[in-house]
Amino acid sequence: MTASIKPGTLYFIPVTLGDDNLARALPPDVIRIAQNLEVFVVENEKTARHFLGLMKTHKPVRELSLLTLNEHTEDKAIPALLAPLLAGKDVGLMSEAGCPGIADPGAKLAALAHQKGIRVTPLVGPSSILLSLMASGFNGQRFTFLGYLPADKAASVQRLKEIEKVSQKFNETQIFIETPYRNQHLLADILAHAHPETKLCVACNISLEDELIISRSIKAWGKQPLPDLHKKPTVFLLLA
Repeated sequence: MTASIKPGTLYFIPVTLGDDNLARALPPDVIRIAQNLEVFVVENEKTARHFLGLMKTHKPVRELSLLTLNEHTEDKAIPALLAPLLAGKDVGLMSEAGCPGIADPGAKLAALAHQKGIRVTPLVGPSSILLSLMASGFNGQRFTFLGYLPADKAASVQRLKEIEKVSQKFNETQIFIETPYRNQHLLADILAHAHPETKLCVACNISLEDELIISRSIKAWGKQPLPDLHKKPTVFLLLA
């Protein structure tokens, strides 16, 4: 009788939010686990190899096996990514930045791993969403992450008004993001359409040297020069 193979563990490995000091951003155990893995599921192979090179994996980066899972991956292709795990190998899942599985296609792989009885282990690291909430001074007991707002300007403004009403009704922090090259437009729309007493926090380049986190009322925002958010990863938080 052939003994069944024990599945490997799917590790969710956080990625630093920039080329900052890994030892400062990631705990030693996270680095140690990642250094010993040979198979990774990543969003972009080029940037993943760069990050793994910074991490100094024990096996040369060119010899690591990198499988791709991103927004273009079809659902029917995801089960194949579990093959190394079902063969007994541990696998690391990495997002482009921050914690995988949050606003990230890795959530689909985790869901399928649970169905197959594969252990899913999240590792500690930076999350721009949670770090921005921590620093905002807004309600951290009740909050919602909304992802991206509609790309159409009219639809985006309408969504902002809906978000503000929900925030006011439930005293709930609303968290959302935008494509970096549209950050400045979104900031302008918020300031033009939100109530003067509503609070807005802008958290930009979190954990990097030029980190910027500002919380003000809409009225106060209008009295100060606006920060340059163009093409910079930014999280917006609103509390009415």
